Amino acid sequence: MGTTSYDGKCPTLYETNDGQIVVQEYRLTGEEALEQLRDGLPGETFVVVPRELLTRFAPKE
Repeated sequence: MGTTSYDGKCPTLYETNDGQIVVQEYRLTGEEALEQLRDGLPGETFVVVPRELLTRFAPKE
């Protein structure tokens, strides 16, 4: 779908065959930042998505 990386690394957005969006980005690992998040389920992780990536490739209304 799109990337703001120009050297073949993340961040990148992908769309699966069933229409879901997958984000490739670095995992959030800062303990202080993780403590502020809640409702994470087993098997879930949090990733940091640059604002530029979302605003550049988000659908426009």
